[in-house]
Amino acid sequence: MNTDEKYIQRCLELAQNGKGSTFPNPMVGAVIVYDDQIIGEGWHRQAGEPHAEIVAIESVKDKSLLKKSTLYVNLEPCSHQGRTPACSLAIIEHRIPKVVISHTDPNPLVSGKGVEMLHQAGIKVITGILEKEAMELNRFFIKYHRKKHPYIVLKWAQSADRILTPFNASRFAISNTYSRTLMHKWRSEIPAIMIGLNTLMVDNPRLDSRLWNENAPLPVILGGPYDFEPYQVFDIHQKVLVFSEEHIENPPPNVKVFRDTVLREILDQLYEQGILAVMVEGGANVLEQFIETGLWDEARIFTSKVTLDEGLKAPALHDEVWLKACEIEGDKLDIYRHRQNGLLQDGTYL
Repeated sequence: MNTDEKYIQRCLELAQNGKGSTFPNPMVGAVIVYDDQIIGEGWHRQAGEPHAEIVAIESVKDKSLLKKSTLYVNLEPCSHQGRTPACSLAIIEHRIPKVVISHTDPNPLVSGKGVEMLHQAGIKVITGILEKEAMELNRFFIKYHRKKHPYIVLKWAQSADRILTPFNASRFAISNTYSRTLMHKWRSEIPAIMIGLNTLMVDNPRLDSRLWNENAPLPVILGGPYDFEPYQVFDIHQKVLVFSEEHIENPPPNVKVFRDTVLREILDQLYEQGILAVMVEGGANVLEQFIETGLWDEARIFTSKVTLDEGLKAPALHDEVWLKACEIEGDKLDIYRHRQNGLLQDGTYL
């Protein structure tokens, strides 16, 4: 690992501190180096707060060193005024002579413009350092801007004989406590979670991340109920999206209803709502819709050692590429990526 890679690696480590908190923004870390010593660093904590470059600049005690330093950042500095000032302007104002980045921003508001602004100010810019690793980190953000759809993560737990749930069972847990805690961690890191009407009625889930932290995803329900009262999800979340082919009268104030059940059009709507990624937790019919239409990017499948013999069969993936597996106290977790939809880590594209 050379010097540039070493400091970009530190940027990637810092960026992950914002996982689950920066949406709809990407995860970004920045490091400022003078004489091969880090004199400032920071990361973007959440949307509306200062970007990583600004935090890093402000952390430098002796600002006179900035004009002799290099700024490292895993994403192109922004060039436009949004909720926070343009980072490229701040870099120019502090006369930082060199900037090293992983890759340009896929957001058309920024893409290439930040680099161009720095070039025009006489700042040396180096790109492409640990590019694939940086794209993997922000794959939700990249898919959202390049494909105009959220990144879709399918998740389910199945028995050793690939049963999703026993017949006539309600709230049946196949995976173990450790696996369920990991699922809640994922919920805290993905902005939205989707289930179908049958899962809502049978499981009456909360769809939060209580086993990990309070950073709950936005619930999305396919096939709206006509009576909201029995279901926890409508009580505990500030906002819920419901997609239904039927008109729903007088939904609660926190429920936004869309008259749509066509999957691609639903994803269009979620894109318009600024949702970068969705974890689809079921049931079987919803999961199979995503698989059959090819509108998924990643699948995370837990397989228990338990054998059930009879019950609803788990879906079967198509066009998948196996990525990795690990053991979680007896459960096996397999992770797949869709062969056509982006890949990385590191089958490459996006």
